[in-house]
Amino acid sequence: MSDPPQAEHRRERVIFLGRVQGVGFRALVSEVAVGRPIAGWVRNEPDGTVCMLVEGVSGDLDALIETIQDRREPDLDGVHREIIPPEAVNGGDSGLLKGFRIKFNPLPDR
Repeated sequence: MSDPPQAEHRRERVIFLGRVQGVGFRALVSEVAVGRPIAGWVRNEPDGTVCMLVEGVSGDLDALIETIQDRREPDLDGVHREIIPPEAVNGGDSGLLKGFRIKFNPLPDR
């Protein structure tokens, strides 16, 4: 008997477009993310979007984003997802992700 397939672990950058600043969107994202088996952060961007960097098992990431979309559908104009290359998972430019938090100051290339 063979071992069951392992779930794919990945890191994604997610950009939320629409009415997402000044309406408690980051707090909602954090509320939805905390307690899930994912790690990452969410922050406002100067262009009016909200960026989330998140890492975890594919199905958990999909469920997180679907829940956010379901809860804020009227405010969202779009969601863009970018998978970060595997060599960046558990490290890379943004370092090791632990827990989930709201970031308040954008840093270059993070």
